Amino acid sequence: MTHEEQRRYLIRALLAEDAGYQGIAVPEDAQGQRDLLRALMNLRPPRPVTQEFLAVQDAYLSARRERAGVVDALALPVLRRDRRLALWQGDITTLRADAIVNAANSGLRGCFRPLHACIDNQIHTQSGVQLRLCCDELMNRQGHDEPAGRAKLTPAFNLPCRYVLHTVGPAVQGRVTRRDRALLASCYRSCLELAAAHGLESVAFCCISTGVFHFPNREAAEIAVKTVTGFLETPSSIQRVIFNVFQDADRQLYRALLGPDEGAEEAP
Repeated sequence: MTHEEQRRYLIRALLAEDAGYQGIAVPEDAQGQRDLLRALMNLRPPRPVTQEFLAVQDAYLSARRERAGVVDALALPVLRRDRRLALWQGDITTLRADAIVNAANSGLRGCFRPLHACIDNQIHTQSGVQLRLCCDELMNRQGHDEPAGRAKLTPAFNLPCRYVLHTVGPAVQGRVTRRDRALLASCYRSCLELAAAHGLESVAFCCISTGVFHFPNREAAEIAVKTVTGFLETPSSIQRVIFNVFQDADRQLYRALLGPDEGAEEAP
């Protein structure tokens, strides 16, 4: 199959799974098809899927991954203050690292809102339907929602990283409380502890609990940096931690906290 044929196959297969989708027409344009496919994947509940579907999906996502480009975490510029740290602005789903961190919701099965801009949605979309199935199995065994401040490790499937660390950050209601701060610090610490327990060497963090969870960006960045640098004071397998940001404002916050990259020119 060509890439376009793969996309149409996947759309038709997902539409056929639900009788309520039968009136949906497949767009003629490529972007419309991409949006429909992503929306259908976002909405799809964790239920069995055929090996044929997975084979086509994996080939399609693999081609998408190569077109988007893959960024090697170990090739990123490191910080002057600590060569184990890096600051990078970009799409975390393109990062080749041992693990990337997903800011998950308490259900831990991904974001079910079609085309939502959150990182949970992006990671599940680019990983493929296997990730939701894997998370569903974990949560069914656990028997209850995931508490804030902990971490779970899953394979990354079609992402360029090896694993995904899922953590639920605190959702701020009004003013930030001491408990909110403690739970956010616990998210970073729990992810690093779990990664180290599995012998992983590189971990990329997103800006946990900012955005729809309303943790103030500046204070969240301060907690992230303090918790990560504190963890690195004790020897472990972790050799590289990447602070991944998407917005310019977050990059400026982290740069102020972390200082320049190694080799950066001094300001006159």
